[in-house]
Amino acid sequence: MGVLETITGPDDLKRLAPSDLAGLAEEIRSFLVDSVSKTGGHLGPNLGVVELTIALHRVFDSPRDAIVFDTGHQSYVHKLLTGRQDFTGLRTRGGLSGYPSRAESPHDVVENSHASTSLSWADGIAKARRLRGERDRHTVAVIGDGALTGGMAWEALNNIAADKDLPLVIVVNDNTRSYAPTIGGLADHLATLRTTRGYERFLDWGKNTLHRTPVVGGAMYETLHGMKKGLKDIVAPQGMFEDLGLKYLGPVDGHDEQAVEAALRKARSYGGPVLVHVITQKGRGYDHARNHEGDQFHAVGVINPETGLPLEISGRSWTDEFSDEMVAIGAQRDDVVGITAAMLIPVGLSDFAAAHPERIFDVGIAEQHATTMAAGLAFGGLHPVVAVYATFLNRAFDQLLMDCALHKAGVTFVLDRSGITGPDGASHHGMWDMTLTGMVPGLHLAAPRDGEQVRAALREAVDIADAPSVIRFPKGTAPEPIPAVSRAGSVDVLREPAGDGDGLDLLVVGVGCMAATALTVAEKLEAQGLRVRVVDPRWSLPVSPDLVEVARGTRAVAVIEDNLEVGGVGTHIAAALTEAGIAAPVHQHGIPAEFIDHASRGQILERLGLTPESIAAELVAHLS
Repeated sequence: MGVLETITGPDDLKRLAPSDLAGLAEEIRSFLVDSVSKTGGHLGPNLGVVELTIALHRVFDSPRDAIVFDTGHQSYVHKLLTGRQDFTGLRTRGGLSGYPSRAESPHDVVENSHASTSLSWADGIAKARRLRGERDRHTVAVIGDGALTGGMAWEALNNIAADKDLPLVIVVNDNTRSYAPTIGGLADHLATLRTTRGYERFLDWGKNTLHRTPVVGGAMYETLHGMKKGLKDIVAPQGMFEDLGLKYLGPVDGHDEQAVEAALRKARSYGGPVLVHVITQKGRGYDHARNHEGDQFHAVGVINPETGLPLEISGRSWTDEFSDEMVAIGAQRDDVVGITAAMLIPVGLSDFAAAHPERIFDVGIAEQHATTMAAGLAFGGLHPVVAVYATFLNRAFDQLLMDCALHKAGVTFVLDRSGITGPDGASHHGMWDMTLTGMVPGLHLAAPRDGEQVRAALREAVDIADAPSVIRFPKGTAPEPIPAVSRAGSVDVLREPAGDGDGLDLLVVGVGCMAATALTVAEKLEAQGLRVRVVDPRWSLPVSPDLVEVARGTRAVAVIEDNLEVGGVGTHIAAALTEAGIAAPVHQHGIPAEFIDHASRGQILERLGLTPESIAAELVAHLS
């Protein structure tokens, strides 16, 4: 039996001898490579925090002490050490979440996988415990993988540093990367700290040497120690943190478990806010991850653990279609620029960056800044394309509303991973964007039904100079092109009623990737003797007058979308038809207002009743 199998919780870990820990770390890395290669998940970040997580659970007393993981994707080791070693169902229905989950364990505090929030959580937890007189309970925030590039983290630091006796430990897991290499002023500062350890060695030399000097040695050392702040600014300029009022410890080798333990014990006993700077390697112990230049296996699908290569080769993704068209547009228009929030590769801007390096801006994990910066770029005569995951647009809603829309800025937002995304769970489903953007005056939103329409919508969007535009598409492989049989103004007609006959029983509006579902629904309804037309509005918001005219004379309208029903496209179509005096009822088929756990996209759609069979049965009941 290995050491890992004996660990059912932190108490078992604390009983291990220090000599057992290197072997445990090796077992954990082998376990992670073997398990995650079968299920997919965040491999590289977790390989990098093995010793750090071991040290955290040996020094602190979770769950009595709260350990808050920023973003949460680096919590796999934490799960293993808190009794969760069945990874066979990781990120699948009924299996472990890919992020901390309160439903799984009392050791998990924050479930949200959006970055830069841990310090605010920890500040609140520590203050609450102090007010309740629980001064023997510690709070730890583990932040890294680029999360310190987010402005919210610095808002929290500003408040934490002002509270001199707050018992809070901040662990900066510094691996030089977020998804890809971390950029910006903070990244440069941490790089300086990583490469200037001479200060600590200088003080150690001074202490050992001067204390051996008779009479004056001790006094000279005290003088030297009193010069500490000035020396740090010269030899290791960590003054940025100490100027804020934070005690700084480090840099510490994050793969020297005993060194990390020692630093954490010092931090725990300090009695005020302490920042422990830990240097780790993303993908540690797995050569395929370490040698992967793009993202060091930040997140992988199912792979061959021996080669690191994917076992399944997928077709062209929605993201590929956007990526290729951005490159083509960039070659034709020098005013088009790209913006990403630390996600250059996954949102499809890496090829554009390679072709036009001077026209790409990676702002780090700072969606708010990206959005307002885009408004400034538009004011300066450029057309920015901001590419983010749909779930992360939530974070920049105020900037979209007040900086872009209010100022009629020609900015295009490309929302990858929209709708139901599956394995990453509640915080990653991109199901809120059409509800949020539907409130924004003047905004144009397109939901392309296939890859060809992604390209067409992007071409049209970058021509919109007086308002923000949004293009949203899902995760995964794009379907084969779905041809239109005709065009009614701006609306694509995908299917007309079969055979001869008068009147129209139902107009089905398929929004974006749900167009294929809409077509299958129509087939099933026509088998029941109903006359059905299927359309794709192409630009879903604002509702086109052409769509309103298409709806005249039909008995009913059905709208199928992978967005919230509340405030979704169906809501806007219903309002537009009412305003036009069209009495046809609008049946909305979308996502209910609830947080949806991790499972496959197909499983989730089935549970929500968003399959062709369920929708058709519901509509037959309404129309019969």
